[in-house]
Amino acid sequence: MPQTPHVERHFRGSAAVRDVVIGMADGLTVPFALAAGLSGAVASAGVVLTAGLAEVAAGSIAMGLGGYLAARTDAEHYERERRREIDETREKPEMEEEEVRQLFRPYGLSEDEIAPIVAAIRRTREGWVDFMMRFELGLERPQGRRAFESGAIIAAAYVAGGLMPLVPYAVLGSVRAALPVSIGVTLLALLAFGWVKARLTGSRPIRGALQTAAVGSFAAAAAFAIARAVA
Repeated sequence: MPQTPHVERHFRGSAAVRDVVIGMADGLTVPFALAAGLSGAVASAGVVLTAGLAEVAAGSIAMGLGGYLAARTDAEHYERERRREIDETREKPEMEEEEVRQLFRPYGLSEDEIAPIVAAIRRTREGWVDFMMRFELGLERPQGRRAFESGAIIAAAYVAGGLMPLVPYAVLGSVRAALPVSIGVTLLALLAFGWVKARLTGSRPIRGALQTAAVGSFAAAAAFAIARAVA
């Protein structure tokens, strides 16, 4: 009797999604808060737009550089820990073997069952070290261009998010008319962003959309209040 093939669908783009979330979330809220705050202090849409674009440029560079440096730090940490594991498997193989056994004991395996597994794992040093990095330390090998890609994704997402609240000021040319449209555009963008993020990560789309909109709205409202108080 033919059987339907079992296909496991796992999302594998979590790192890129995380970068988009970081960039887009800040891009949607910070420039909007700045533009909204300035809308209560100046009457020129051009001034608001210029200030908003300057913030988008500076914010995207800062966020992108921060993402790049964070990814570089992760890569350097991985390499340090890997060198330490290489030294330990050479200088303290018995202790490392015991650490492997400790990883399997919670699964109910007997010492006789664990022994061949340990022997197989330590057959090659490269495989042994890879196993310890993944299952003892919980560290994944960083991709070669991960730092650059992370910085670029965060910066691009920040720009994409930051331009949305500013478009009404460029199109309408009036602060009074642009502010409510900017609020609506930002809220819709947050809802859409939350929906897409939830779909990609396997969460409930409606819940994800509402959560993202609520968090983004709270952040924008707080920043708006500060901007209005300072302006």
